[in-house]
Amino acid sequence: MRGKILKGIGGFYYVHGEDGELYACRAKGIFRKENIKPLVGDNVEISVLDEKDREGSLVKILPRKNQIYRPAAANIDQAAVIFAAASPRPNLNLLDRFLITMEQQKIPVLICINKSDLAKEEELERIGEIYQNCGSRVLFLSAAENRGTEELRPLLEGKTTIVAGPSGVGKSSLTNLLQTGVKMEVGEVSRKIDRGRHTTRHTQLLTLGKNTYFLDTPGFSSLYLKGIDYEDLKGYFPEFLPYEGSCRFQGCLHLKEPDCRVKQAVAEGKLHPSRYESYVMLAEELREQKKY
Repeated sequence: MRGKILKGIGGFYYVHGEDGELYACRAKGIFRKENIKPLVGDNVEISVLDEKDREGSLVKILPRKNQIYRPAAANIDQAAVIFAAASPRPNLNLLDRFLITMEQQKIPVLICINKSDLAKEEELERIGEIYQNCGSRVLFLSAAENRGTEELRPLLEGKTTIVAGPSGVGKSSLTNLLQTGVKMEVGEVSRKIDRGRHTTRHTQLLTLGKNTYFLDTPGFSSLYLKGIDYEDLKGYFPEFLPYEGSCRFQGCLHLKEPDCRVKQAVAEGKLHPSRYESYVMLAEELREQKKY
């Protein structure tokens, strides 16, 4: 029987079988011998050992479409990165890092701004303007008022979606609205330090519908870019693309070069300064990394 690994705990892999049942499976010794680790999201073949107790043996891992490492998972179709419009205030540089990390792996991103009920309309418009040309769709949600999920839900159908974002932004609350199975523990936001307590403790896929899965992950507060030369960073900012090749210097990095069309577009209000400032900061960070 074929199925998909939803989670792995204590040496057992819990596989959602094509018959709709959940099977607790041990991996065959061949995987350990060949140093192959089954991952959440793997499409697999299992041998059913006990129909009544839903026990089986994991016998084969089917070819992976892709693989991510933090958290370790396979066959991800898209990412939903969730930030709060307020409480905590959104760290847009962190959001930019996530967009770049997903682009490295060719995984499309949905930007979900939760707690939109707590922010002023001007702030929501500002965020929308910053990311309108970034290559990702921006959705404004409110888990507290159950708003926006009707727009998000169709975008998840038939796909495996990784959901990520800082702690305290309402990832677990949104997950609870989107599915009726496992209820995720919801953490309160600490007023003193204005960030959420970590409530998701292990990686697991939640079943939202037929062939529709949601990968809830632990919250993160930092994200370091790896595997990118600072000279190539501009390629991860889609809004720069229309200006490529029109600067004075061929191969312009849009940093300190004169007659740069990207910098001119920022000055003219055609590119949002927030994204450009983030680009400059990240380029400097990557340049420093290259030195060592």
